[in-house]
Amino acid sequence: MAKKNLSKEQKETLLETLRNRFSKYMNRHKDLEWNPIERKLLENPEKLWSLNEMEITDGEPDVVGIDEATGKFLFFDCSPESPKRRSLCYDYQAWNARKANKPEGNAIDKAAEMGVEILTEEQYRKLQELGKFDLKTSSWIKTPEKIRQMGGAVFCDRRYDTVFLYHNGAESYYAARGFRGCLKV
Repeated sequence: MAKKNLSKEQKETLLETLRNRFSKYMNRHKDLEWNPIERKLLENPEKLWSLNEMEITDGEPDVVGIDEATGKFLFFDCSPESPKRRSLCYDYQAWNARKANKPEGNAIDKAAEMGVEILTEEQYRKLQELGKFDLKTSSWIKTPEKIRQMGGAVFCDRRYDTVFLYHNGAESYYAARGFRGCLKV
């Protein structure tokens, strides 16, 4: 099991990166201030660890609002293209079903290892209101159980200035398809 704490230097570096990104992209969180967010992060070192996991895979996590149900700050991967956690089946069941050419892993388990969840369709569409993401890549999103039970999974991207929702076999994987994480702090 990976150590879920950062060194003092790692924390400082990550907090500086997050603070700078927060200031640079104020359109993503117009009514929020950084200091309460930083306090929450310092109170939750495991959340800092998860944000660092998002950062080291080029996810460029940033605050995109507050979760209405919990009152927690929402961090999404805000990298222009799907982060560098790609070529993954949707979930373990799909990965396990592959008989040949198995990829390194699957999106659901990788997200869990990082301490995040993959975006829902609603979250993905909210992200796309804040900028233009996945113009060349695509991202797995949380698949409705009915679709998953029939062997499918869903993903999204942005083409022609429109956000598209697609389906694929859950066992499929592509070099240009990853997943975007959501972390509640």
